[in-house]
This record gives sequence, C-alpha cells and structure tokens, in this order.
Amino acid sequence: MTAIFVINLASSTERLNRVSHELNAQNLAFERLAAIDGRTLSDSAIAQHYSADLNLKKYHKPLSKGEIGCYLSHRKAWQSIVDRQLEYAIILEDDFVLDRSIHSAIENINTLKQPWQLIKLAAYKDRHRDIAFTKPLADEQHLVIHKKLMSGCCATAVSLAGAKALLKATATFGRPVDCDLQHVWETGVYGYSLLPYPVSQPDNSQSDIRDRSSKVKKSFWRRKKQQLHSALLNAQYTKQFVKAQQTPSKEKGAAAPLLPIKNH
Repeated sequence: MTAIFVINLASSTERLNRVSHELNAQNLAFERLAAIDGRTLSDSAIAQHYSADLNLKKYHKPLSKGEIGCYLSHRKAWQSIVDRQLEYAIILEDDFVLDRSIHSAIENINTLKQPWQLIKLAAYKDRHRDIAFTKPLADEQHLVIHKKLMSGCCATAVSLAGAKALLKATATFGRPVDCDLQHVWETGVYGYSLLPYPVSQPDNSQSDIRDRSSKVKKSFWRRKKQQLHSALLNAQYTKQFVKAQQTPSKEKGAAAPLLPIKNH
C-alpha cells in the first residue's frame, strides 16, 4: 500500500477534517504527520538547520518562522521515508482537493520502469509552465519535465533515493522548500510532474504552516541577480535531464543517472 503523509498543524483540526474526507472518499488510507510550527521554535532550534548567512547569499528576503516550520515539516516527512525504508511516499499539505484520477496516478507511479526521485502531483495555484519533455502513461496521464520545476509543495511523491538526497542537501537551508527543490544543481534531485495533476488547491488556499509574510523587505536587485543565475543553470540542467531520458544506463534500461554541480 502506498504511504500517504498529510502534514498538519495540531491547531488545524478543521483542515484535517476536510482533507480526511477527501482521502476517505477515495478510499485512501493516510497518516497524519504533525507539522512543525515555526512560531514556537527557539532561536537555537531554528539555527540547527536555517542559516541566515545562506539566506542572505541565496535568497532575496529572510524566511518567516512559518516558512522555516514548513521546510522542517517536509524534512520530517523525508526522514520518515528513510527511517521506514519506504519505496516512496506521497506527501500532502493539508489544503487540497483530490481528483479520482489519483488512483491512476498512484498506479502509474508504481509501474514506472525508470528510477525517479521526485514527482509533483500538484502545482502552486494550478499554474502552468512550458514543457520540455513528455512521456505518455496509462489512463491518458503523462510524466513530464517542465522547463522549470513547478513551485509549491501541496502534493509530491518522493522516493527513498530522493528523500536521502534531499535530507543530505538541505541539512542547512536558506530558501523556502519549494524554491530549493527547483535548484536541482544543488540538490541533485530531479523532478517530474504527473499531468493532468490529480491534486489541486482550493482557489482561496492559504497555508497556515508556511505563513509567508509580505511585511519583510525584499531586495530587488539581489533577487534579479539570483533569478538570472538560476535561470542559466536551470536551462543547462533541464537540457541534461531531458537528454538523459533517451540515454539508457546499464541498469535495466533506466535513464542515465545525473549528478549535481557543486559550489554554485
């Protein structure tokens, strides 16, 4: 049975009740994973993983405690995959709507022949992005590589290999979790999307885990410089990722393994 984790704050009982109904309606068992409330963390607890220096170097504004808690909650989910040696797990934030195609999505993931690390099952506010590669799957679904990995972490499938790599790469972080997932040249974790997405977010969705704040001053020019630098590396690595789909490795015809660039 596929492991499904729902990240949920102890105080968010109404959200848990709603998404429980969504999952129960699809006859899907799940496990509630207690979210980490960043607002309750001490400065020393935050400093164990969040680096203000790294934030200044790699992001355009300080992270809120909510964003830090959200990141730590996802790391907790990845750690659960590793601790239990799960083949993979679907990780859900507690504000989503399930389409009945979720069953086809799970079956398609279970029968994928190539190795994979991360698959997006939803996009932030259902946004669209250009596609660089597509592979047809059963039931009119497709495994795709976007020209840039979609933002948001509403619903992702993470493999054991992906969880191990993500934990290693994000032991110290300075950006939001979904932003770091887009930096494949740092994490070494390549992400697909499964389309049409079987999971979506309500139109009025707003994360109470993440608690993104608009009051924090953003550095315009630092952001533009970071975006340009990332765009160049993203284009390079997306091209490499697409090329690997047609370059079998020696192991069971799988896609050739890809490695991250260091020191960017």
